[in-house]
Amino acid sequence: MSCEQTRLILHAYFDSEFDAVRAAEFEGHLQDCAECMAALETQKLLRDAIHRSGLYERAPVSLRRAVRSQFLAGRESITTARFSSWRWLSAAAAVAIVAVAAWFVMPVLRGPSQELTLAAEIVDAHLRSLQAGHLTDVASTDQHTVKPWFDGKVDFAPPVRDFSDQGFPLLGGRLDVLGGRTVAALVYGRRKHYVSVFVQPTNEEDHPPKSGSLRGYAWSHWRNNSMDYWIVSDTSPADLEALRRLLAQ
Repeated sequence: MSCEQTRLILHAYFDSEFDAVRAAEFEGHLQDCAECMAALETQKLLRDAIHRSGLYERAPVSLRRAVRSQFLAGRESITTARFSSWRWLSAAAAVAIVAVAAWFVMPVLRGPSQELTLAAEIVDAHLRSLQAGHLTDVASTDQHTVKPWFDGKVDFAPPVRDFSDQGFPLLGGRLDVLGGRTVAALVYGRRKHYVSVFVQPTNEEDHPPKSGSLRGYAWSHWRNNSMDYWIVSDTSPADLEALRRLLAQ
């Protein structure tokens, strides 16, 4: 099943229009396609945002009285001009409702959609690193070895620190790609798990951490002091948060 086909049937699956066989086939595709999984999550966010936005409003008493008066007046006589005026008012009200809906819903969609897409990308990058020989380009527990290795390979100095005493030993670093840009990837250990920390400079404002999980991997994203951080691992979300706090110090 190609992603092009998936775009055509995503809504049918989302609306539970498939039989068991086609639903299972589509779910099998979702397990291997981060793009389609992100598209499905976006549909869920849209549905939830519309439900939460509370767009229904009871008409005020003044409007109900005006409509009732207009209806009663129509029994006697109603001019074309007056009818056109009310029709224009109804159209304006409809436009206003759509504008309010867009105001509440669209910001919700823009943010999470982009973040989910990037989250899927970092999970894919982390999975690639777990293949034999791909975990690190420079393997060392010494931050004074890992940090200079990035000189000339990226146009910034990644903040490299070892947290062995806190249970997160530095294992090394590598170059990776996130959002089409080369980034520094630091590798930490946590018991028998590996944690990838993606770092790159940013001109955007600081923001507190946002976290989630995708395909069994926990992730967290935040910006601090003109640096953009993503961390991902199959360790517990509590472990990931502990490392995030260390990195944020």
